[in-house]
Amino acid sequence: QVELVESGGGWVQPGGSLRLSCEASGPIFSIDNMGWYRQAPGKERELVATVPIHGKTNTDYANSVKNRFTIVRDIDKKSVDLLMNDLNPEDTAIYYCRALGLRLHTGGARDYWGKGTLVTVSA
Repeated sequence: QVELVESGGGWVQPGGSLRLSCEASGPIFSIDNMGWYRQAPGKERELVATVPIHGKTNTDYANSVKNRFTIVRDIDKKSVDLLMNDLNPEDTAIYYCRALGLRLHTGGARDYWGKGTLVTVSA
């Protein structure tokens, strides 16, 4: 059974930093990309950052987080961390980890989502 386990959410004051972690486990043969998405209250889920799990680190960031957030991969662990700096209240959301193009040893490929971790930025 594939599982994406997220950790690191919490409360932080504006201007502060948090680090989110996500590790994929289970009978995984390969993963194309992993990333972080977020959903703020009353808004649709949106991409925050993604990175390929193999090959070149062609990261993709939402404009709103460029130069503040950094996504870091660990190929061996099949994990991605999201380093978030200079947080502001608009970053408040549930952050979800996603594995794109995950293939099992038994065959087949699909996307998987984590359960989400809450990030709250307030004074």
